[in-house]
Amino acid sequence: MTDLAAAGRVTAATAVLALAAACASPEATAPSAPVISAAPVAPTSASPPPPTPREVSANELGQVPVLMYHRVIANPNSVYDRSPEDFRAELERLAGEGYVTVTAAQYAKGEIDIPAGTHPVVLTFDDGDPSQFALTPEGNPVPGTAVAIMREVAAAHPAFRAVGSFFVNADPFADPGGLRTIPWLRAHGMEVGNHTLTHSNLRTAGPLAAQQDIARGDQAIRAAGGAPEVIALPFGIHPREAGLAVNGHSDGAEYHYRGALLVGANPAPSPYSGDFDPVRIPRIRSQAATGKEAEFASTVWLDKLAAAPAQRYTSDGVADRVSFPQDAGAVAETFRAQAQPY
Repeated sequence: MTDLAAAGRVTAATAVLALAAACASPEATAPSAPVISAAPVAPTSASPPPPTPREVSANELGQVPVLMYHRVIANPNSVYDRSPEDFRAELERLAGEGYVTVTAAQYAKGEIDIPAGTHPVVLTFDDGDPSQFALTPEGNPVPGTAVAIMREVAAAHPAFRAVGSFFVNADPFADPGGLRTIPWLRAHGMEVGNHTLTHSNLRTAGPLAAQQDIARGDQAIRAAGGAPEVIALPFGIHPREAGLAVNGHSDGAEYHYRGALLVGANPAPSPYSGDFDPVRIPRIRSQAATGKEAEFASTVWLDKLAAAPAQRYTSDGVADRVSFPQDAGAVAETFRAQAQPY
């Protein structure tokens, strides 16, 4: 080995020992290294602000379709029936056109909290027919019922939501007292409203009998765990005193509702509009474009709203603000503080 090689090895060994000592000794000073400045980290921001009302053509004074269903059966034999295939197709259409379901109570109270640019729709079901909803022994919706179909469509279109309002009489869905079905519906985001205990004609019944049938229906729903906030009038007929539809008492029991649904034949006004009458909320019968009085039914009305989107309720995405074009109409007194015309 040459003296040069030996000297190189000694120098290398000395350097290793010096480095080890520097790492082990807190007093040792390591060789200086270049300082690399990290790029500044932007602070985590909240959700981006919603678009402006103008950007989404918001019109929260526009019309709202409140659709009315009765039976969902394989062989419809009335204008009030729909086949499961037709029912599914209508829900798929609503989802595809940007509608989002809300309950009848949310609509009537003006609690419409849906994304900017979307449109509310209320799905209502009268009479508590088992084709609308029934439970298997295991506690799941029976396949082919309206609720099962709603949940399937919502699974494919999560923004649409499986939400409906069911207006029931005594022993709904062939379930004595509704003791299984009403709690399930409530636990899964559905609304259960009053349709009177016996589905009586409230006008011909007289004021006392009308209040009794409404109050007994209300109490039956509450006994099963419900809390009705809206009534659907049987046959769309008010008591002789229209106000008794929403406020009354019988046999020591009172009832107070935020709205009363008619049968109707046209979209409902926005709950923020000066035209809104909570005692007379119109509905649209679900029906194809053909058949008896189809010109007043859902397919034709959805076509009209799609062809004239400026007339349709379109959300601004802000729950405590009511946005609308300057020429959209008058705002209800209750909501004037939240009004934002543009």
